[in-house]
Amino acid sequence: MPDTDTDATAAATPPAGRKRLVTGPGVLLVWFYGVITVGAVSRSIYQISTEFDRAPLAYSLSAVAALVYAFITYSLVRGGETARKAARICCAAELVGVLVVGTWTLARPEAFPDATVWSDFGMGYLFIPVILPITGMLWLRTKR
Repeated sequence: MPDTDTDATAAATPPAGRKRLVTGPGVLLVWFYGVITVGAVSRSIYQISTEFDRAPLAYSLSAVAALVYAFITYSLVRGGETARKAARICCAAELVGVLVVGTWTLARPEAFPDATVWSDFGMGYLFIPVILPITGMLWLRTKR
């Protein structure tokens, strides 16, 4: 009969040389990234497949945001130093994207006939898109 405690410990232990990033508050970070990934992916797929000609820039930016979120989620779950560095770079790129698109949507709202994930600094997503990359970079910095 297999030892379930040993099996569970082995399943929770990352491969040799790969440090876990999803511990403690990191679990909540991955959960938020997972939820926002699902929201951004589903929104962009729907908008691109049904209304792309209405606001191609906005819908394309939402798709880019979805890919960034998916990659960060994957990197956090994967763990290891390379994944940590990649996730930090993507979090920085995400923050730049949120700040640029957020400013752009306030300065030139006519350029965005429909909102993106990052419009108005993520107001449609309770400002999570602007808070998440900062939190992610701080968390990843502590996991060096």
